Amino acid sequence: MTHDVTDRPPVHALLTDGTTVCIRPVVPSDHDQLEGLYEEMSPENLRLRFFAASHRSAGQAADRACAPSRPGYRALLAETQGRVIGLAEYDTGDEKDAAEVSIAVADGLHHRGVGTLLVEHLVSAARAEGITTFTADALSENHEVLKLFADLGLRTDRRFEGPEVRCTIVLDQSDTYLTAVEERGRAADVASLKPLLRPKVVAVVGAGRKPGSVGRAILHQLHSGGYTGRLFAVNPAAHSILGVQSYSSVSALPKTPDLAVLAVPAAAIAETAEECGKAGVRALLVVTAGLDAGEAHALLAACRSYGMRLVGPNCLGISNTDPELSLDATFAAGHPRPGTAGVAVQSGGVGIALLDGLSRLGIGVSSFASLGDKYDVSGNDMLQWWESDSTTDLALLHLESFGSPRAFSRTARRVTRRMPVLTVDAGRTDAGRRAAASHTAAAATRTMTRGALFTQAGITATRSIGELLETAALLHSQPLPAGSRVAIVTNAGGAGVLAADACAEAGLSLPDPTPELIDDLLAVLPDGAAVGNPIDATAAVTEEQLTDCVDRIMRYGGVDAVLVALVPTAVAAATGDDLVRALTRAPGRRAKPIAAVRLEQGLPVELLPAAEDGTIPSYAEPQAAARALAHAAHRAAWLARPAGTVPDLDGVETERARTVVETYLAAHPDGGWLDPRTCADLLACYGIPQIPWAWAETEDDAVLAADRLRGSDGRVVMKAHWPGLVHKSQQHAVHLDLRGDSQIRAAFRDLETRFAGLMTGVVLQPLADRATELFAGVVQDQVFGPLVLFGLGGTATEVLADHAARLAPLTDHDVHDLITSPRCAPLLFGAHSSGPVDLEELEQLLLRLSRMAADLPQLAETDFNPVLATPGGVTVLDARIRLLPCRPQDPYLRRLR
Repeated sequence: MTHDVTDRPPVHALLTDGTTVCIRPVVPSDHDQLEGLYEEMSPENLRLRFFAASHRSAGQAADRACAPSRPGYRALLAETQGRVIGLAEYDTGDEKDAAEVSIAVADGLHHRGVGTLLVEHLVSAARAEGITTFTADALSENHEVLKLFADLGLRTDRRFEGPEVRCTIVLDQSDTYLTAVEERGRAADVASLKPLLRPKVVAVVGAGRKPGSVGRAILHQLHSGGYTGRLFAVNPAAHSILGVQSYSSVSALPKTPDLAVLAVPAAAIAETAEECGKAGVRALLVVTAGLDAGEAHALLAACRSYGMRLVGPNCLGISNTDPELSLDATFAAGHPRPGTAGVAVQSGGVGIALLDGLSRLGIGVSSFASLGDKYDVSGNDMLQWWESDSTTDLALLHLESFGSPRAFSRTARRVTRRMPVLTVDAGRTDAGRRAAASHTAAAATRTMTRGALFTQAGITATRSIGELLETAALLHSQPLPAGSRVAIVTNAGGAGVLAADACAEAGLSLPDPTPELIDDLLAVLPDGAAVGNPIDATAAVTEEQLTDCVDRIMRYGGVDAVLVALVPTAVAAATGDDLVRALTRAPGRRAKPIAAVRLEQGLPVELLPAAEDGTIPSYAEPQAAARALAHAAHRAAWLARPAGTVPDLDGVETERARTVVETYLAAHPDGGWLDPRTCADLLACYGIPQIPWAWAETEDDAVLAADRLRGSDGRVVMKAHWPGLVHKSQQHAVHLDLRGDSQIRAAFRDLETRFAGLMTGVVLQPLADRATELFAGVVQDQVFGPLVLFGLGGTATEVLADHAARLAPLTDHDVHDLITSPRCAPLLFGAHSSGPVDLEELEQLLLRLSRMAADLPQLAETDFNPVLATPGGVTVLDARIRLLPCRPQDPYLRRLR
């Protein structure tokens, strides 16, 4: 399988120090620059590259790279600001699946990741052509190139042959390789963000002299917020604005800014960005809105050309509250309170709400980015920044779109093991969903797709800004629960009932206390107390009694969290504040999370200071407290299990499958639904079990096929087929329980008559025994990639809508979650007379379906419905696959948006 990479568009990526480079195929006009690359090398570098200290090879190397495209040869170069700084190439020669690779990097640019980045892109291109191995010859003293290969994350074997070393690199996409690529990307990304989030010099371009302009507001925030670096204004009509010295242009500034804030009209953005790039600015914050397509393209082109990172346009700004910096480049009304939460949003309004809420709660903000239209810097970038920031211990996101969800998912999986990552699941409605042709496409809603991303990555997804802040308050202040068992304590029976309902709705359990705990609590509570769950301590409970009660529950091993619902009364001497203090004084309170509910509380959530140190979250409604505890329990469960791995699968023939796909698309350039034979061939490439079947185009062929397929009871099934037929049952295109030749002939004639002009043949299968009918499928999402769905199958699959979904590729943990998530899961574990199904084979089927989807981006939709599951195995009864032409994309390749 081959794909011409010479027509691949240029991509931009980051070197180790954060420098932006362009990676692109070599074209003939690059000859002089490539020849110059070699001619400028030192004799020692030439000797290590060509095994001889001679410039004679420079022209030959440039000729080879710039020669007309030929099968098996690929060359990629790296350039920055128009200068070629590196070249990587491979050549298969007479081999089919192996290629020799070589690398050249300009003098003075070693140890900055140029060669490694080029090889990563070359590996991706080689895989797309079916190449599985790279070989390279190097002098044994060429430690740099040997280390480059060793550190790639790919399996590398060395064979010494005199002064030379023969390296063999296996191009598998293992988790080890992806992790190594991620770590290199993280380091480069963080380095590139330093001019943006830790700038030493800032210029505000477009700061107006009169109040009311956005540029002036940002300049005021920077100045009044105590920014510790150098601050300039750029305004040709003023010498000073708000006490800040102003200059006529960026090029006139006495010191080159690390960060330029652009608050100029949309028509001037591209020109201003170009000026910033020429002046050496490293990062842009563009708050201007209303750029048209041409202006947007010119802005991003300038940033890429000069290697500037970009936040915006159409954004609120950025901030970093580190007291050594005190950067507040926003036009929010106030300064964010310094703290430990990292915040990234697309909506400026949402950003203001989160900044205000976190400041009010006392959590505060470590760094903030309003990403706006998100041309460059994204939520993925910010997650990696916070991961490297020792101050940040909580990440809050509000993202309306994802540029590279699979890369985001891998980053988030890593970051969520270090800190909670919370988001608002924005855009849950499915108003824009396309009309669905298959069961899979009908089930794959946007909510389900985003939910799969969040679940697999360990992200805590909330439904509103309020819920986000309520959950952040608990995760910031309390330990995680060991499980979902909650004890409710109240001084008012009605409040306890409300809390119990809220916990049940949130998926939390309320275990009954043991007799020992009941006796223990009755000994410290007032007369009339009812010790169940909820525990009604009565309106007469005192501060000391409540302290003792909570302490005993905290030390009790039968619950994982405590929810205390309090109502102020005139019965006891203790006031509402006294009772809250009682919660904070319980000696055992740090062992488990505790949440208070005060029904009279004015604010939705507060963090109340504890008697000694720390805080306790207090909520105005029990539903908010229960939701927060449920989110904490889910996070604890996610952290408790080890990170999953994508299993190796035996018997997978990826190259054969790609050939099947290519052959079909060559005959059907617009794609389409596969015929039964091609569909079966594709399933066989991945070892997916299918029921025996036969194809017949005439009545006599159908009779002969039925004779071969009849089981012990002699019954068969006949299904009509024509291109585009999806829902056979709805079309009444299926005959069941056929016996004998006469019934076979009658069924064929019926289908042939009713579907004259459509039907191209029939599929015959033995009538399957009764079993649990399941559904499995894949839909290729243009943004999120392949989504694997699983649930209850049969003709009612869409009506019952009992499905779960996970993004491919599935790990061993993902596939377990996928099987256990639908409501029908108890049926699989023996909740009926036929006993448990073969779960191992079911997992294998889903893993193989996931692998097929990950290998073949042309797989637009796949339906396995029904899949029959029994204690003895699983079998696909009906499979439908739709292909669309699609160039393979590497979702994990390092590149900027």
